[in-house]
Amino acid sequence: MSRFYDSIEPNAVDDEMLEKAIKEQCPEDILQIVEREGINFKDVTKLQLSFRNILRIDNLVQFESLTKLQLDNNIIEKIEALESLVHLVWLDLSFNNIEVIEGLDTLVKLQDLSLYNNRISKIENMDTLQELQIFSIGKNNLTTLEDVIYLRRFKNLRTLNLTGNPLCDEERYMLFVVGYLPDLVYLDFKLVSDTTREAAVLQCRDRIELLEHEEAQALAQLEENQAKQKELEYHKAAFVEYLNGSLLFDSVYADDAEAARLASLPGAGELLEAYREEFVSVCKNLFNYGLKEHEKREAEVSDFHKSLQEALTANEQEGRKLILDFESRNKRRLDEIDNASGDDIAESKRAECREDILQLSEALMTLEILIADQLEERIENFKRNIGVIASTFTENIKGMMTQCRDLENRHHAKLLEISVTALEKLAENDLDEDLPDDVRTLLVDKNTIVNAVNTSHSICLQKIDKRESDILTNIYQWQASMTEKVSQNEIARNRDRVKEITHYINTLQKELENTENLEPVE
Repeated sequence: MSRFYDSIEPNAVDDEMLEKAIKEQCPEDILQIVEREGINFKDVTKLQLSFRNILRIDNLVQFESLTKLQLDNNIIEKIEALESLVHLVWLDLSFNNIEVIEGLDTLVKLQDLSLYNNRISKIENMDTLQELQIFSIGKNNLTTLEDVIYLRRFKNLRTLNLTGNPLCDEERYMLFVVGYLPDLVYLDFKLVSDTTREAAVLQCRDRIELLEHEEAQALAQLEENQAKQKELEYHKAAFVEYLNGSLLFDSVYADDAEAARLASLPGAGELLEAYREEFVSVCKNLFNYGLKEHEKREAEVSDFHKSLQEALTANEQEGRKLILDFESRNKRRLDEIDNASGDDIAESKRAECREDILQLSEALMTLEILIADQLEERIENFKRNIGVIASTFTENIKGMMTQCRDLENRHHAKLLEISVTALEKLAENDLDEDLPDDVRTLLVDKNTIVNAVNTSHSICLQKIDKRESDILTNIYQWQASMTEKVSQNEIARNRDRVKEITHYINTLQKELENTENLEPVE
């Protein structure tokens, strides 16, 4: 952040300034800990930066746990640099110089927002704040009463303050706001009465019914779009997006100007339609196959993780039993050491404890070696299984894409024949159909028409090859990602478990060492 101290030059707010602000709001007992151990900005949940002449919001990235932020009574001109504060519930930006509502997109948990006493002229850019319950935007420059309708999207909004805006001077202000926001409990610091609510319904009924109809249509469209997007994401996960129709075929010809002209030749249109039907049929088969293979891959991954978890759970239970049995014995021996009547007896018990700790360490490490071996075997089996799945998928995709290329090759041969025939008929003035001028330019000589047909053919094959390459690349990447991920996860798990065992054993040994400083019982 930067701020002015009643002077011309703004000063940058550094960590020292933020630490001072945090310490000011700390209770005395917490402050002592903070003074001793320092401040970790990531742990701070509340931050008050009021009355500090702050001009620009900045330097808050580290405050990722912040739930409450006060920036009121400053000279801030723009809402910015709040993207990392995703846990923010309460935000006060009142008494600043803000002109536009913006920069709030990531604050999806925000419930209380104050923009009171700024220079805002439009309520906007708040769509993601679906948890909003309290909104104060009084004393701004809101002039259009209809802008309040924007707030209907916040289904949890119960408290609204608009007082002090020019729109409040309109005679219909109160009934309009209450009519369009029927769930409001408090408006401008006052409880909305039943009488006001009834009058608002009567005044706005017709317009609200029309609005509700429009909102219902918009919601239905949104839900339809979301459902389509969700379906598309599923198809992408199966690597067969847009293959359940004619999109691939259409895209093949989308950028092919020659193909469109050639389709006007006598007999070419019927040939193209037949080709299209067969091509789309192959694509649909490929699509359905892709979805089934995706389900197979998902099932394989799910079964693998279930198998891992079962093995880990059994291993953890066995380890827990070893530890519980040990701790029961260890507690008894430590009590015996505490109550030992002489150093010899105490040292004898310590020796027993040391041996027991050593045996526990060896038992736990042996368990970890066993589970690591088991998991390694399961991981190798999983890699082999998904390798087979990926290989089978690859071969079948290649086969289906070869069918597409064969269709294109046959179409090309027939189209070439049609084109040459049309050229010959035109030369003999035996062509019945009246061709467009741009098509006639192709029928100049044999080289021209053959080049046009071959160019179109080459474009089609490139498109088919590109789609095949994309699918194969996706399955290769999936296989590589899965194998790498499971291996790395197991390495990390094993490393963490060994550290955990080592730490536990060290703690036990230190606990035993501490008994050496105890005075023997007389």
